[in-house]
Amino acid sequence: MTTATRGAVGTAHPRVEGRDKVTGAARYAGEIPFAELAHGWLVPSTVARGRIRALDIEAVLAMPGVLTVLHHHNAPRVDTGYTGIMGTPPDPTVGLFQHDRVPHLGWPVALVVAETSEQAREAAETLVVHYDQEPHDVAFSAGREAEAYALDGHMPAVVEKGDLEAGLAASAVVIDAEYTTPEEHHNPMEPHAAAARWEGGRLEVVDSNQGTGWVAGELANLFSLDPASVRVRSEHVGGGFGSKGVRVHQVAAVMAATVLQRPVRVVMTRRQMFSLAGHRSPTAQRVRLGADADGRLLALEHRSLSQTSTVHDFLEPSAASSRSMYAADAHHTASRLVKLDVPTPTWMRAPGEAPGSFALESALDELAERCGIDPIELRVRNEPEVGPVSGLPFGSRNLIPCFREGARRFGWDGRDPRPGVRRDGRWLLGTGTAAASFPTLAMPSTAALTAEADGTFTVRINAADIGTGARTALTLVAADALEVPADRVRVRIGDSDLGPAGIAGGSAGTRSWSWAVTAAAQELRGRLTPGADIPPEGVTVRSNTAEALGALAQKERHAFGAQFAEVAVDPATGEVRVRRMLGIFAAGRIVNPLTARNQFIGGMIWGISMALHEEAVRDRASGGVYGADLAGYHVAAHADVPHIEADWVDDPDPDDPVGIKGIGEVGIVGAAAAVANAVWHATGVRHRNLPIRPDRVLLAGGHA
Repeated sequence: MTTATRGAVGTAHPRVEGRDKVTGAARYAGEIPFAELAHGWLVPSTVARGRIRALDIEAVLAMPGVLTVLHHHNAPRVDTGYTGIMGTPPDPTVGLFQHDRVPHLGWPVALVVAETSEQAREAAETLVVHYDQEPHDVAFSAGREAEAYALDGHMPAVVEKGDLEAGLAASAVVIDAEYTTPEEHHNPMEPHAAAARWEGGRLEVVDSNQGTGWVAGELANLFSLDPASVRVRSEHVGGGFGSKGVRVHQVAAVMAATVLQRPVRVVMTRRQMFSLAGHRSPTAQRVRLGADADGRLLALEHRSLSQTSTVHDFLEPSAASSRSMYAADAHHTASRLVKLDVPTPTWMRAPGEAPGSFALESALDELAERCGIDPIELRVRNEPEVGPVSGLPFGSRNLIPCFREGARRFGWDGRDPRPGVRRDGRWLLGTGTAAASFPTLAMPSTAALTAEADGTFTVRINAADIGTGARTALTLVAADALEVPADRVRVRIGDSDLGPAGIAGGSAGTRSWSWAVTAAAQELRGRLTPGADIPPEGVTVRSNTAEALGALAQKERHAFGAQFAEVAVDPATGEVRVRRMLGIFAAGRIVNPLTARNQFIGGMIWGISMALHEEAVRDRASGGVYGADLAGYHVAAHADVPHIEADWVDDPDPDDPVGIKGIGEVGIVGAAAAVANAVWHATGVRHRNLPIRPDRVLLAGGHA
C-alpha cells in the first residue's frame, strides 16, 4: 500500500481498509459474535391483502431451540406517529406486529426466535397462519392516470412555467411519446442484518445501514426511548443503494432482545428483501417536446406515474429530473402516484433521475432525428444560462465540455447518423449518447479531530462507508487540511456515539463529511503551536457545518455527465450486446480517482442492467414478484460488461467552500438512454419500454 503525502486529494489511493476486507478481518453486521446470541427469522404473509385470523403458535413453541414467537398479540408496542429524518412519518411497515392487517404479500406477520438460525428457520417455515383473504390489486399501468394524485416529497411534485399548449402549437416539430420502466430492486451483496442487545440499560444495535444516527434516532422514536440510550454501530457495509435505512429487521431484533433480555440477530433472506427492503417503482412517463425548425425547445412537458403502497406514500420523482436540463419558454413537469397492494417503494440509486433520464434523453434523441440535427448539437442549442425553472444561477455547469470530450474520445464525429446501416457480420451496430445530471446536496454534519501526543491525528465522524471508499476519501481530505501525510491520519466512522452527521445518500455523504472534517482541521491547526508538545490526552476540536451550510449562496448545483454507448443487435435472435461505453463527468473536485472511477463505472454498469436486464414482474394472482432471487432477477454479469471507461473534466465552483459534488449516483443517469438510443441507431426501431429484451426486439421487427 502506498502512502499519500501532502496533496493527497486528487491522487489515486488504495482503500485504507482494503487489507482487512480481503483477509476477512473486516466483519459485517451478520457475522459479529455476541455471547448468548439468539437468532430471529421473519415469517412473511402468504396473502397480498386481508387479515390474520389466527396463528398456530403452540406447535412451533414446542420445537427444538425455539425461544419465542412474536406477533401482533404479544409484541412490544411502538409509536409510528412521529416525523422522521426525511421530514415525513415512517413507513408503518416498521411498526411491526401492531395489528392484524396485511397490506401486501410478504408483510411480516411473526418473528420466530431460536437458539440457532437453522432452528429459527425451520420453525418459521412450520408456523401456520390463517387469513381472511381479500381481493388485491397490483396491476400498475399508464392507464391508471385517472386514479393518480400528486405528492410533494423532497421536491415539489408539480412545477409549471409558461403556456405549454401555446408553445406546442407554435412548434415546427413536436415529439409526443410514452416511456415505461419496470419495478427494480436493490440487491446489495450484503443482505440486511442487525443484532440488538441491552447493556447497562442502554440499547446497542450492530447493523448494516447508510447512517447510524438515522437508525438510532428512528429506533428511539419507535420505542419511546431517550436518544442518548440508543447506540447503533455499522462499521462495514456491503452496499446499500438507498435500501439500508430503517427496516423491519432492526425493529424485530430490538423487540426480541427486549422480550428475551439477550442479544438477538435478524437477517433478511434474499427473497425477503424483495418485499421488505423497498424497491424502485415502475414508471409510466409521457414526454412532449416542441421545438422550432432549428431544434430549439419552445415547450417541454414531462409527466410521470409511479406506484406506492396502501400504507405509505413514496414518490419516484422521475419528471423532476427534467427541471434542470434544458431551456424552454414553457416548462411543465409532474410526478404522480397510484396506490396498489404492493410493498412501499424507497430510495434507489438516483431516485427519479435514473428512470426520468431514460424518458427525457430518449425523447431528445427522437427530436434530434426529426430535426435532422446531431444529438450533441441539439443539446448545445438548448443549453440554459440559468436554471430553466428556478431561474437561479448555476454553481458550475460543464455539461457541454463533457459532451465535447466524450465525442472526441468515442469517435463520435465519424458517426453516420442514418440508422441500420452499419454491420459486423450478422450484427447491426449503432451508437448513442445521453446527458446525465444529479443535484449537489449537503447535510449538516459534525466532526471531532484530535491531535494525538504521538504526532498522529484521529478523525471521528459518523460517516457511513457503504462500499464507496468514504474512509479513504476522508483520510485524504483530513491529511490535506492538516498538511500532513495520510499515514498520520486515522478515521473512525459508523457509530452513532460519534455525533450527528449526514447519511450516505443523495451523493451527499463525502461532500457533507469532508466539509465538517476540513472545518475541524482548520480550527485545530489554529489551536496548535508549532514545536509545542501535545498533552497525553491530545488536543480535540469539534466542528458543526449547520451554520455554514445555511449561509451557502442559493444556486443550482449539479454534477453533470455525458454517456456514450455502442451496441450490437442480432436481428435474428433479438440479442443486444453493449460493446463499449464511455462516461465523461463534471463532478467537482475528485478526491480519490481510484474509487471515483469505480463509482462511475459501477453506475454505468447498473445502467446497462437497467437498459437490458432488470425487471421485476408481479404475478397478479399472488401479488408477489416472479423469481424473487438472483437467479430470476437478472442483472448485468461479467459477460455483459463491455469495454467501459469513465473520466472527468475540470469542474471548479469558486463560490463552493467544499468543491466536492458527489459521484455515487450520476453514473447511472442517462446510461440506459444512451444504450436505447444506440439500439435505435443500430436498428431504426425505437424502444420506449425497458428492459430491451430479445422478445421485444423481435416483436419490433429486429430492424427497420
